Amino acid sequence: MDKKVILIVEDDLRVGESLSLLLKKKGYSVLLASNGKEGLQLFRHETPDLVITDVVMPKMGGLELLEAVKGLRPETEVIVISAQGTIEKAVQAMKAGAFDFIEKPINPRVISLLVERALEKQALILQNQDLRSQLEDKFHFRNIIGKSEKMVKIFELIRHIAPYDSSVLIIGESGTGKELIANAIHYNSPRATLPFIKVNCASLSEGIIESELFGHEKGAFTGAIASRKGRFEMAHQGTLFLDEVEDIPLSTQIKLLRVLQEGEFERVGGNKTVKVNLRIIAAGNRDLQEAVRNSTFREDLYYRLNVVNIKIPPLRERREDIPFLIQFFMEKFNKKYGMKVKGVSQKAMNLLIHYAWGGNVRELENTIESAMVINNPQALDLPHLPHEIRDFRAEQEAVPFKVGTSFQDMEREMLVQTLKATRGNKKKAAELLGINVRTIHRKIEEMGLKV
Repeated sequence: MDKKVILIVEDDLRVGESLSLLLKKKGYSVLLASNGKEGLQLFRHETPDLVITDVVMPKMGGLELLEAVKGLRPETEVIVISAQGTIEKAVQAMKAGAFDFIEKPINPRVISLLVERALEKQALILQNQDLRSQLEDKFHFRNIIGKSEKMVKIFELIRHIAPYDSSVLIIGESGTGKELIANAIHYNSPRATLPFIKVNCASLSEGIIESELFGHEKGAFTGAIASRKGRFEMAHQGTLFLDEVEDIPLSTQIKLLRVLQEGEFERVGGNKTVKVNLRIIAAGNRDLQEAVRNSTFREDLYYRLNVVNIKIPPLRERREDIPFLIQFFMEKFNKKYGMKVKGVSQKAMNLLIHYAWGGNVRELENTIESAMVINNPQALDLPHLPHEIRDFRAEQEAVPFKVGTSFQDMEREMLVQTLKATRGNKKKAAELLGINVRTIHRKIEEMGLKV
């Protein structure tokens, strides 16, 4: 680990050298200047981690130096040395951003402790800046690839709504990137440095979802051996992302509505009201209006969540984005696995553009990763693609019917062909047909189909 560099600016040579010797013994590198002007020149060239400066000096005083240092590098901490009669100026320095001040004669133990604390504070600031930079890079708009008109409009909408606390409802098929959109909203909002808590509502059973969302008190149910915070409390001051919100039970929807309306709730088994301040972003695989019509989702809750509505188009409706997505994924996996796959043949690209992509962007990403990892080719070509894509023909997306075909037979054939296209995945088939997955199960049973 590199030594921390400390700049001492002191016109009293005896004090400066004594302080320099002390800090060198503590393991620091030390720079010494005899006045503020000389100290500022050293600061510009050496960018030390910490500055210790006297207040009253010729050519440039400590307050002027402090102002210059903070203007050049705000994260640099400054400790001010004050002689008797300059305490008022030391207080001025504190107001101007100094870390602390110490009076002469200097106590070695006190200055050592102040230096240690100042460097710890600076390290924390730099760590937070680095983390923020990583978050901004990870959740930047460039990670949501799309140049199609539909995606450009979504980007514009995100930029417009991100600064506000309005609830957002994101609708899109599985694999379209709803979580990426939620990330972009949160990390471009004033709450970006505060908690971002995610909950997949479909993965939680009816028996535990309330405990997960709202927390519980000790003894609230069998196994509740201690009190526990829920996701709402964890997200306080930040953002809560509820994915697959259509799967929240009706009994829990009432509590969720209360949080949206009043910002408060009680833990399971408790009677103390917990207040929270947060933004809610919800996402669903299908339009919640259908669930409202089927009485499986409360209408009042729907309107509370649906203040801003973002509909993400499936990949088949923005095929012009596919080449850009492929390029992004290839660069990503080249870097991740140390590969040098250079591109995609025209035949392979044409097939990838026209393929059905029932799993949307996620399926495309998995396909590119699989093809690269299994084959590690110079460039991706038809033989490197999975057999189901190689065997695909664009005309398979259309289901032809003869004139006079009964509606019952058309419905059956449409269901059969859709299940074939999704390789038996009933959830994907339901999304493609725009119906509930329970309807798919019922139709399969009624028609006696074997999947």
